[in-house]
Amino acid sequence: MKNKPFFFRIFYLFIFIFALSSCSSEGSIQQILGKSVQAPVFLDLRPVSSTELVFRFSSPVRLVSLYFDPPLETGPIEEGEELRVTFPKPLEEGKKITADILVEDSDKNTLNVIVPFRTRNDRMPSMVINELRTEYARPRVEFVEFYTLEAGNLGALRLFIASNSLSRPVYEFPSVEVREGEYIVLHLRTIEEGCVDELTADLGLSAGTDAQSDARDLWIPGASKLLRRTDALWLMDQDDRIIDAVILCESPGEWGKYNTTAAAAFLGQKNAWLPKDDTLPLEGEGSFIPGAADVVNTQGTTATRTICRDEALPPARRAGNWYITATSSATPGKPNNPKRYIP
Repeated sequence: MKNKPFFFRIFYLFIFIFALSSCSSEGSIQQILGKSVQAPVFLDLRPVSSTELVFRFSSPVRLVSLYFDPPLETGPIEEGEELRVTFPKPLEEGKKITADILVEDSDKNTLNVIVPFRTRNDRMPSMVINELRTEYARPRVEFVEFYTLEAGNLGALRLFIASNSLSRPVYEFPSVEVREGEYIVLHLRTIEEGCVDELTADLGLSAGTDAQSDARDLWIPGASKLLRRTDALWLMDQDDRIIDAVILCESPGEWGKYNTTAAAAFLGQKNAWLPKDDTLPLEGEGSFIPGAADVVNTQGTTATRTICRDEALPPARRAGNWYITATSSATPGKPNNPKRYIP
């Protein structure tokens, strides 16, 4: 009988260990331990102004450590579900920075996140997608040409191409000052030597086929195909506003391939693509969902017959503003050739 208390202590310890090992849910563990064992979840990071950055988490957190590469001087930091970081002076527009942040919640669960981002850019210029090459014929690579309607800074602008991803951009623009009336050519492959990004006022730095000395040339590394005859493209700013868009389809039988129907629904709901023959934008959002008959017909395009915006018309996101130029009439980095392909 002297060992009875010891026996019961061992028995209860066994029951406790068994309960811990057999818990089938997080809630059961929490009931036994009396605390949460799940770390907070990182949701996103947004630069909300030139002097303010917000990290969002699934639950309130406090900051343990925060480092930036390149280093940044920080000011007051507000903690909670939104961890708000302020800076004593405005950050450079559209600059690429990596944040290394360690936080913990009230139960001492920690989370370390390393996330790249671009600083706030409130001077993104108004610009349009102006010419497209969807076909590759070495050394001519696919490209997207843009035309600026005003001066500004390109930093943090994002280009999406539906055949690659509806949520992940194929390109994020670097911080670079541009003039009004500038042609910018984003080459979608890099297969030659000397193809360098032109990030300053010197537009004659880049070599390679189709590089122009009086246009700004930018290059996507690698040799993968990123643009197709049936596809959709859109430019988006840091607040997820669409700056310009175009939807392509080679034939009705191709409609629906490469995420085009999902992209068309998204762009239609945002009034980023309009009916072919309308002269005025639609009222409100979500009133038009484009189909194959409402988008740019790309049948007949080749490496030298590109898809061009009619520069004689006011910029508008509709199929009636686009045409396929004549054979050998591609003009990357220059005004579009008005000669049209006739099937």
